[in-house]
Amino acid sequence: MGISPARPGPTALDPSASGPVAVDPAAPGPAALTGPTRRYAFAEIAALLEAGLIERDVLDVAAAQQLCAFGQRLLDLDAEDFGQRDAAHDANTDHHIADMVTGEAVPDGLVARSRAARMPQSPHEANRGALGTLRPAFGLMLEAIGIRWLRSDTSALVAAVHTTSEYLPFLMWESTLGHAADPDHMPESVGGAGSRWGEFNDPECPQTKQQKSAAERSLRVAAEPDPGWRAYLDRQHSVVAEALTTCATHCRTPCTVVTRHNAAEQHRLAVAGRLADEFTGSAIVRLRHSSPVGHAFGVPSAREVTEAWDHTRATLGAREPAMLVDDGFCLAGLPSLFGAVAGVPIRPTTIIADTMAALRGTLGYPPVSARR
Repeated sequence: MGISPARPGPTALDPSASGPVAVDPAAPGPAALTGPTRRYAFAEIAALLEAGLIERDVLDVAAAQQLCAFGQRLLDLDAEDFGQRDAAHDANTDHHIADMVTGEAVPDGLVARSRAARMPQSPHEANRGALGTLRPAFGLMLEAIGIRWLRSDTSALVAAVHTTSEYLPFLMWESTLGHAADPDHMPESVGGAGSRWGEFNDPECPQTKQQKSAAERSLRVAAEPDPGWRAYLDRQHSVVAEALTTCATHCRTPCTVVTRHNAAEQHRLAVAGRLADEFTGSAIVRLRHSSPVGHAFGVPSAREVTEAWDHTRATLGAREPAMLVDDGFCLAGLPSLFGAVAGVPIRPTTIIADTMAALRGTLGYPPVSARR
């Protein structure tokens, strides 16, 4: 396996790093990377590159480490850092060689696609990402869940499923509001005359104190400085999702948050809200509390995940029969659940798979078909 000549374009910051990376004589060939690429092992591939175990020019290694960092962020659902061309900066994957090169970055097409699922880190960002629509983010979460199943990474799978349960009410309300509870638009969407949204002293509103606090802040946080905005997203945004479910499903004296919409839309929200509510308390979501990312130290086995999902699917399928149709997903019926709540089809994205394909191309390896 020969050493590729340096490519024009990006340049090495360290002059000594402008040639090929030192290579171990036992460096793995394309066949040896088939397993890691099929398993979407971005971190492991970045480590092999860092150690010089994959023979390539330094600029190719830098480009590959950028893609490794980008792919791992997608897989980890690290939404605050989506949309960054220099994905290697402050990444959790090995990136020392990428840091020595200036001008090397993730391809623009992949970056643009990731921005659709990005959570804006400032109220003034023009691209509203997952606050404008959560549909791309849910597609990404489905793809990540499928890959976690492929990797037998049950803790991360359960954590991702739990995240979908927290944000599912936003997906439910999105077609009604025209956005995914973007605080920039919440005053006109849920505030105004006749609204009890975030009113602490209104006894007729069934929202909890925590929900009312988050609801009230959602009306004004768009005018706060960036640190306050990020604190809201970290601590209160998911509580707003709970508050919206309360409005749609549990309020016996609805205010204009709900009544400003026609009867058919109110009915849709109530039905979808009950489905989202049941999913939040389902067996598959409860598994999180017995895993390291929950409140105990057990790791669910693949069998336990399957049993929990089968129970969840049977229970929710009684309310939403579309879940009982085999849609080809590893947790059969989960995309159908999201589509039923959203009112539009929600399918897994391919951005993580496309990132791995770009990584193989950068390293000069032929494409492989992932076993999903």
